[in-house]
Amino acid sequence: MGRILDRPWVVDGEIVPRKIAQFSLTFDHRVCDGGTAAGFLRFVVDCVEHPGDALALI
Repeated sequence: MGRILDRPWVVDGEIVPRKIAQFSLTFDHRVCDGGTAAGFLRFVVDCVEHPGDALALI
């Protein structure tokens, strides 16, 4: 996870400041398919964006 920075973001057709972070994932292509890795990263991002939903998974 990178730094959380204020960035311009389009919301409902207007440019507004939003706190944005970049996530990245390193994996071995010999062991894991890129689609599987991307799906896992999407799951992590969803858990960060909606922690209440993530707690419901436990």
